[in-house]
Amino acid sequence: MKRTDDSNAVADGGSRVEEFSFETTTSDVEVTWKERLGDFYTEFVYKPGLVAWDDRRTRIGGIILTVYILIGTVGAWFYPEPISNQVPRNLAPFQDWSAPLGSTQSGVDVLAMAIHATPSMLIMIATGGIFATAIALVIGTVAGYSGGTVDAVLTSFSDIAMTIPGLPLIMVLAVVFRPDNPVLIGILITVNYWAGLGRSIRSQVLTLREASYVEASRTMGVSTPRILFKDIIPNLMPFVLVNFANAARYVVFTSVGLYYLGILPTSVPNWGIQLNNAYKQAGALVGTSALYQLVVPMVMIMGIALSLILLAQGLDRVFNPRVRTRLAGESSSLEESDENTEVMSQ
Repeated sequence: MKRTDDSNAVADGGSRVEEFSFETTTSDVEVTWKERLGDFYTEFVYKPGLVAWDDRRTRIGGIILTVYILIGTVGAWFYPEPISNQVPRNLAPFQDWSAPLGSTQSGVDVLAMAIHATPSMLIMIATGGIFATAIALVIGTVAGYSGGTVDAVLTSFSDIAMTIPGLPLIMVLAVVFRPDNPVLIGILITVNYWAGLGRSIRSQVLTLREASYVEASRTMGVSTPRILFKDIIPNLMPFVLVNFANAARYVVFTSVGLYYLGILPTSVPNWGIQLNNAYKQAGALVGTSALYQLVVPMVMIMGIALSLILLAQGLDRVFNPRVRTRLAGESSSLEESDENTEVMSQ
């Protein structure tokens, strides 16, 4: 709706009354690239960062994960690689600083083994988590929103994938293909993990597609891809993030178990290989003299699993519009209060 120009205005008892029409018009306000970048920064960096930093779980989980990333990059770059006879044999922890966490019976630094297993583990976690959640998100969203034949086909495909026992399938594929690339191992471990998550996402989409704002978008003629990316998927992100963390933890525990059992090739460093060596070669469960060789990889596994859980719980709030609006409002109120205080003091 817009006001008409002066030619459409009529005089009424000495005063001018303006007529209104319901014609659509284009906005005369031009948005500069600087303003667009500012809006992008506010919506996708400032507000999510404010919400994430406000949650203690996100801060702790982020700090722990950052430590692991530093270990896997800077630590693996500077710390010597584990080799036989690099330090005296059977050193206890904190006995010799050439091997702060002790050494094995073959003279390998336990800390070096833990550090150099971190990069491949991080790659496996990222690859497996992204692969499983991406496949589940695409199949679940398309099936739930499309309905009809597409839904039936994709749901049947997911059901077939769910009926295949996951661990035996992974073991057979690992023995047949003998993958030695962390990326391939991450994908292999989650080869059918996505199926259950895809069905859950489909159920969420079936509910969201009947929401009033989605119905309004369809009535206004908004395209299906835009509805999916603007209305459906953002509301799925808390659910997807939590399940991404679960998929990542599944990769951690499954890979460690497969390496411990000797199914995956030992050419890729892994904390499961440390556990296997500690149990079979050092007899870590017999007595306490070699127990530290079990404790070190177990602490590494527990730490990264804890960081993923805390991040998933904390990031759930990032995509909650009520929390974002409240925190952004509090921040603006504080800034305005500070400005008023400065003016009054002057």
